[in-house]
Amino acid sequence: MRLTVVGCSGSFPGPDSAASCYLVEAGDARLVLDLGNGSLGPLQRYTTLDQVDAVLLSHLHPDHCQDMCGFYVYRRFRPDGPLPPVPVYGPPGVADRMDAAYGPTGGPGLRGSFDFAEWSEGVRRIGPVTVTVARVAHPVPTFGMRLEYEGRVLTFSGDTGPCPALDELATDADVLLCEAAFHIGRDSAPDLHMNGRDAGECATRAGVGRLVLTHLPPWNDPDRTRAEAVRAYEGPIELARPGLRVDVG
Repeated sequence: MRLTVVGCSGSFPGPDSAASCYLVEAGDARLVLDLGNGSLGPLQRYTTLDQVDAVLLSHLHPDHCQDMCGFYVYRRFRPDGPLPPVPVYGPPGVADRMDAAYGPTGGPGLRGSFDFAEWSEGVRRIGPVTVTVARVAHPVPTFGMRLEYEGRVLTFSGDTGPCPALDELATDADVLLCEAAFHIGRDSAPDLHMNGRDAGECATRAGVGRLVLTHLPPWNDPDRTRAEAVRAYEGPIELARPGLRVDVG
């Protein structure tokens, strides 16, 4: 299983990165985790859009789902004809929200190009990958994800404050892709985001093999974020950046 960072900017696209988007390749399957604003373009550096087998949305804030609108245009209006619907997983109400984001189409809308399925906590099979999801601590319904393939485990935090659900999803994971949008001493809103230390503490509690810090707002100092994490986690730490590829396990 391989993870490619497409976009890692927190809350809005930055000058060097799109918002949240990650490509996971497992065998012949290509899964996209989040499709935030600005991410559809750079995604095409790593896969053609007709090769995407499913989209897994952690939640419905624009920096995690807005480029579903452009993905719809590609699948519906390509010169060679429309593509068959592709599965899209997201929180309750995902189909209505995506239809509203695009606006009237004079037809079936995004439901004609995507097979929407709503997350519920638990385990499901998506292609060859076993995916476990759980609600994490964010103001809107948000789901962290644990992806397992051939004994390898990747956990994606989504947007969250520290919470037991994320610790459980990350237990013994080979890689924890974890948001760290806050800085210690500057940000303190509970159940919203984590700082680098929070991410490091989660990685330590869960016993993960490698920590990748992501969802880094353009106004943050990424080196400060990494330094915060180093104090709490002794394993390998990387800062997400567009094009970063991580072999899981």
